Amino acid sequence: MLRMLLTSGMMLIGATTAMAHFVFLVPEAADPSKVKAIFSDSLKPDDRVDITKIEATQLQMIDATGKVSKLKWTLDKAGACYKIEIPGSGVRTVFGTTEYGVLQRGNAKPFRLIYHSKAIMGGLPTGQQATQGVGAPLEVVPIVVNGKLQFQALWQGKPLAKAEFTVMVPEEVESVKLVADDQGLTKGFEKAGTYGVYVRLLQNVSGEFQDKKYEEIRQYATLVFTYTPGSASK
Repeated sequence: MLRMLLTSGMMLIGATTAMAHFVFLVPEAADPSKVKAIFSDSLKPDDRVDITKIEATQLQMIDATGKVSKLKWTLDKAGACYKIEIPGSGVRTVFGTTEYGVLQRGNAKPFRLIYHSKAIMGGLPTGQQATQGVGAPLEVVPIVVNGKLQFQALWQGKPLAKAEFTVMVPEEVESVKLVADDQGLTKGFEKAGTYGVYVRLLQNVSGEFQDKKYEEIRQYATLVFTYTPGSASK
């Protein structure tokens, strides 16, 4: 009985940790060509969790010419992160998908958890650089409208209406939670600095992954982007 209680408790803790933490790709302020992949509830590494839980992440980059290429990273276990060197110059987008696995909280239905992480460096992307393409999974895109920074949720390249966002605003202690409009757009933000954003998508889809059955898919997309007032996309 004790073993069963301990096992259930460990399962609940593992699921809770995964749901409270997200995969963020965070460019270094001093050198944006150096990026840290972290598993955290903020834009700082969390050494309380095992960073190797996200080791299966598949990373790619879109360079200034629109070319897509694969990236590799190096484990820094002491720093609770993976380190990535980003080649090239100009506007570049780094993105990845992490299949975390199938989790279950107590007697709740099991779910498949997927993270889609993205970081943009070198300025505000435009055109094809702004998104991962029509067939892309869930993603967050930064847009400047009338001098204000907005975030748009896209699902397979199309706006995700009424998407649920959490926005970490520079120098603000509390994150902002909000629901997007019918075009998947948040309200505008004016403050300069690095924003951390995540949006979620819940799907009532059953299936099997890694020999484990699930009854729901939970997907989270993150974006890290440094905003400089004066950038313009619209």
